[in-house]
Amino acid sequence: MRTAICSGSFDPITLGHLDIIRRAAACFDRVCVCVSPNAEKRNQMFTPEQKLQLVRTAVADLPNVEAELWPGLLADFAVRHHASAIVRGVRNTTDFDVEYQMALINRGIHPELETLLLPASAAYQHFSSSMAREMIRYHQPLENYLPASIVPLVREMTEKKEG
Repeated sequence: MRTAICSGSFDPITLGHLDIIRRAAACFDRVCVCVSPNAEKRNQMFTPEQKLQLVRTAVADLPNVEAELWPGLLADFAVRHHASAIVRGVRNTTDFDVEYQMALINRGIHPELETLLLPASAAYQHFSSSMAREMIRYHQPLENYLPASIVPLVREMTEKKEG
């Protein structure tokens, strides 16, 4: 069984993230989505548990995809799940440079681990979680940015936070 890892902080998961996960799910027998708490990132909107709930809801229709929280190194998560590859989406050359460096680091930790970089689909090249958080903060329509299945949850989670 060929297993891949898709990872991110998913604050929140966007249509761009979901596109990469779906494409990975079409190429591998099993995809494990690693939801990283990523304490270094500032201005996080959702708790790690909320992020996990949003990811699990977004991928619920993909039978070969599962998700879990992982506070440690991604390479260790991959080994724990017997993954042969980490799949990452890249939107531009800046993303490529960052992901290339991470691929070298992960390979240094676990030499058998490959990293596959998928170019973002054209429709999602401009998407980011930061942009999605701005849309949420200003109560904009979210259906063009987030998976439809999570929009009600996002609204509920953010209304509780505001109220």
